[in-house]
Amino acid sequence: MVRPSSITLKIIMAVSGILLVLFLYVHMVGNLKIFLGDVEFDHYAHFLRSLGTPVLPEMWYLWAQRIALTVAVVAHIYTAAVLTVRAKKARPVKYAHRPKIQGSYAARTMRWGGVIVFLFIIYHILDLTTGTVNPNGDPEHPYANVVADFAPERWYVTLFYVLAIVAVGFHLWHGIFSAARTLGQQTEKGQKRAKTAALLLSAVLVVGYLSVPVAVLAGLVD
Repeated sequence: MVRPSSITLKIIMAVSGILLVLFLYVHMVGNLKIFLGDVEFDHYAHFLRSLGTPVLPEMWYLWAQRIALTVAVVAHIYTAAVLTVRAKKARPVKYAHRPKIQGSYAARTMRWGGVIVFLFIIYHILDLTTGTVNPNGDPEHPYANVVADFAPERWYVTLFYVLAIVAVGFHLWHGIFSAARTLGQQTEKGQKRAKTAALLLSAVLVVGYLSVPVAVLAGLVD
């Protein structure tokens, strides 16, 4: 069996990561519709379920999206794991005195950040997709589900959400820069631009996602 090269794996990881990032931004824009009120937010959620009807069955878009995202997540995790194992095998003997890591904090926390994000995805699906662990859990009223989810008495859920989104931000910060390098951005000026763009894009994502639970806690959304 021919093993894919490390370059191929890096490209797969970069492309799958880009697809996931695009979804995160589209999903963020949808989340921000909550500030337009319950009618607009619920209408948006129902629109996604009926997208493509009557030509195609209801929910086809969401299921197609879920399958595509699952493939992207599996590909991203698999390639990251294989590349990590290969890197360790390439240096089987650890240094007696490890030099200080010169990478950014985002780079140094890439692995545990990925684990937190993975666990959050599972919880998020059980919470706001299936409604299994949501206190309201009514598929017909997504707005009410979000408000119930981040109620003040459920501060631990909000805290977990904040930690997960911050982890996503750090992961994205380093990931966008790494993807840019993998896909050919190698010049010094290009790398500086990539670092700046990665930081700005990550900050926008974090602020956008955290604005919802903060607004619920502040009573701006109820």
